[in-house]
Amino acid sequence: MAILLPHTESLYAALELLPDGYRGEIIGGRLHTSPRPAAKHVMVGSVLGADLLNPYQRGRGGPGGWWILDEPEVHFARNIEVVVPDLAGWKRERMPSLPDDHRFEVVPDCVCGILSPGTANYDSEIKMPAYAGHGVRWLWLIDPAAQHLQVYENTDSSWKLKNEFNADDSISAPPFTDVALKPPWS
Repeated sequence: MAILLPHTESLYAALELLPDGYRGEIIGGRLHTSPRPAAKHVMVGSVLGADLLNPYQRGRGGPGGWWILDEPEVHFARNIEVVVPDLAGWKRERMPSLPDDHRFEVVPDCVCGILSPGTANYDSEIKMPAYAGHGVRWLWLIDPAAQHLQVYENTDSSWKLKNEFNADDSISAPPFTDVALKPPWS
């Protein structure tokens, strides 16, 4: 999507100037913008985050030891390569504490992308390779309209499909195999 911005010295400065209602990411030297997600998209992310939070972040009914966060600003290279996954998780052994500002500079262990008609190609053609190239280990892609989840593992900077879940399937997939989850679209 094209947005007219004032001239800036860097793409990150341009990202910071985006108008309300837009989010930006910098991948491969380009600023990518998209409108804030629709309600169904937000609901799916909220439900999945809530389902993962207690067992994986708080250790209630699960192993704990994770940070589970909605829409963190992940900097693969500070202010140069920046992504905002719908949901991301870090093992606390790799990121013992949260950063002091909004920039997460430790590569997440797992990211979740929630597909929408306007972003599905961008998520699969731009973001997936960036995540793989920067060493994200696990990727969950959710299509709320199709009620479908795909789970990928990064092997040698390439994604391998490991699991798929549909409609009413109980979800137990890496790296979150300790707890069976209900589908987040229901």
